[in-house]
Amino acid sequence: MTGYHANSNRECNRDMTNKSKAVVWENVPSPFCGIGTDDLSIEVDGTALKVLQNGCSVNSAGFEEPVTDTDPRVGGETVTLEEAVAKAADILRETNLPLVGGLATDVNGMRAALALADRIGAVVDNMNSTAAMRNLLALQSGGWVNTTLAEVKNRADLLLMVGGDVESLFPRFFERCVWNQDAMFVDDTTKRDVVFLGRAPAGDAATAPDGRAAEVLACSNADLPEVVAVLRALIHKKVIRANEVGGVPLASLQILAKKLKHARYGVVSWVAGSLDFAHAELMVQTLCEMIKDLNETTRCSGLPLGGREGDQTANSVCGWITGYPVRTSYASGHPEYDPHVNAAERLLTNGEADALLWVSAFNVERTPPATDVPTIVLGRSGMVFEKEPDVFVPVGTPGIDHSGHAYRMDNVVALRLHKLRDSGLPSSAEVLSAIEHAVM
Repeated sequence: MTGYHANSNRECNRDMTNKSKAVVWENVPSPFCGIGTDDLSIEVDGTALKVLQNGCSVNSAGFEEPVTDTDPRVGGETVTLEEAVAKAADILRETNLPLVGGLATDVNGMRAALALADRIGAVVDNMNSTAAMRNLLALQSGGWVNTTLAEVKNRADLLLMVGGDVESLFPRFFERCVWNQDAMFVDDTTKRDVVFLGRAPAGDAATAPDGRAAEVLACSNADLPEVVAVLRALIHKKVIRANEVGGVPLASLQILAKKLKHARYGVVSWVAGSLDFAHAELMVQTLCEMIKDLNETTRCSGLPLGGREGDQTANSVCGWITGYPVRTSYASGHPEYDPHVNAAERLLTNGEADALLWVSAFNVERTPPATDVPTIVLGRSGMVFEKEPDVFVPVGTPGIDHSGHAYRMDNVVALRLHKLRDSGLPSSAEVLSAIEHAVM
C-alpha cells in the first residue's frame, strides 16, 4: 500500500492508525537533511518507521528514531500535559529575561515561539545560530549573489567547495544536485568540474559518474582566510610573491582562478558550521566579494549549505515577523536585534537570562546547554539529559508525527511535511501556544 505522492494533496491515510498493518509511503519529504530531499520510501508500522529507499545517514537516522517516552515530566515525575504547561507558565511568569532557545521546529512552531517570546519579553536564538551568523553577518555587511539548488542542478559547470565536510553533513547533495541525470542547460552533468578547497571529501560522493575524482587543494581551516584572499587577488590579476599559501601551491590557485573566470556558471559553496575559526564571517565576506568580482565577466553564484535542525526555518519566520533573524529580543516590548548581545550562550554564561525554554523537535542529541537557571524542554521523544529539566514535554517531530512546513537551505522552497504516524505526541506549536495562554 502506498501513501503520500509528490502531486497529491492528501496528508495521510487514516488507515495508518491500524497498528497491525504496515503502510508504505512514497515520495516522502525530509525535514532533516537541509537540501529538501523528497523521494524517500518509508514503511510505517505502528509508531516504528523504516526508510526503505533513498535513505542516507542523516535521513534514515532521523526517521527511524524510536518513540520511547510520551508522558511529560515535572521535576522528573510523570504529569499530565496540562500540569506541565501550568508549571512552565509559572516559571516563565516569574522571569525578568527568559531565553527561548533551540528553536528546532517547523514554521508553525517558530511562529508560536515568537508569539510566546513577545508575551513574556524573551530573547529568541536558534541552536545553530553561531554558524548561521557567519553567513548573516557577511550578508548584512555587503550583500551577496547566491543561487538555488535548482540552478545548481540545471546550470552549474564548475563547483568549488570551500572548507566543508559536505558528504557527511549532506550525504545526498552530489547525487541530487551535481550528478543528476537531467539538466536544462548542461548537456552532460558527468563532465562537471568539482574542486575542494580546504578539506578533502569524506567519501566518494563527489567522484563523477565517469570515475573522475574531485580535485583537492588541501589546507587547514586556519589557513582558509589567507588562501581565499589570495585566490580573490589572483582573479584580479594581482602579483603574489610566494610559491605557496597555507600549503597550497600558488600555481594550483592560479589554475583555479582561471577556471572560475572561464566557467559558464560557477558555484562557490561552503558550510558555515564547518568554519570553526575566529571571525569566519570575514572569510565568508571575502568569498561573497570574490563572487561579485567574477560576475563582472562571467556568471558565478554562492551556495551556503545549511538548514539542519530548523535553522533556516527559524530565521525565515523570524524575518517575516520581526524584520530580523534570530538573536532578537522582545525585552523592551518590541523586537530588537543584536547578533552579539542576544547570543544564547553569552546570556546564559553571564547569568543574564534567568530561565531557558528549549525547543528541539528533530534530534534527540540536541539537548539544552548546561545551566543553573530553570529549564523547560520541548524535545523529541527519547532525549537523555545530564541534568533533568524542571519541565520536559515530549513533542512530535514535524514530517513524522504531524504535518507542517520547513524551509530548505536555499530559502526559496517551503517543504510541505506530512503526518506519517499517530504517536499521540503534541506539536511544538500546540505546546508553545498552550504555555502562552497559560502565562496570560
